[in-house]
Amino acid sequence: MGILSGNPQDEPMHYGEVFGLWSYVMAGNKMVGNYQMLLNHVGDDDLKKLLRESIEKCQDEIKQVSTILKENGVALPPASPEPPTADLNDIPPGARFLDPDVAASAAAENAAGLVTCSKMMGQSIREDIAMMFGQFHMSKAATGAKYLRLLKNKGWLIPPPLHLQKHHEA
Repeated sequence: MGILSGNPQDEPMHYGEVFGLWSYVMAGNKMVGNYQMLLNHVGDDDLKKLLRESIEKCQDEIKQVSTILKENGVALPPASPEPPTADLNDIPPGARFLDPDVAASAAAENAAGLVTCSKMMGQSIREDIAMMFGQFHMSKAATGAKYLRLLKNKGWLIPPPLHLQKHHEA
């Protein structure tokens, strides 16, 4: 048996895993704050529900990753305080983010999270960390599908130029 062939949770993390986990918590903390702030701007109930779901999932992921960091003696990155709640009607029209923009931004951030999870899966030598990010990846894929469906159903999706011309064989 090799040096890293026992219980993965008893194995040391390599520096890439430590930095990746620490960065994930830092970015997750920022994302939660961003989503909480964006909730102040949202009027659509379906989008509010999906943003709240995204916040809960992100907080759960932060908790799981933070546990691993703490168990390995790694200090956690600082978290920003929760932003204050504002009434949508108190935000001046020119300063308010519109629902389609919030939905598109949240969908893009979720997609970026998929890439981060894939990176962590690929660079991890501890199976427990790779599997955890595999679970996060599946959850983000499902959330991404919900954002896509919301964008389509609300008429908010701005597609790239569509290729409608079919190739005709000669």
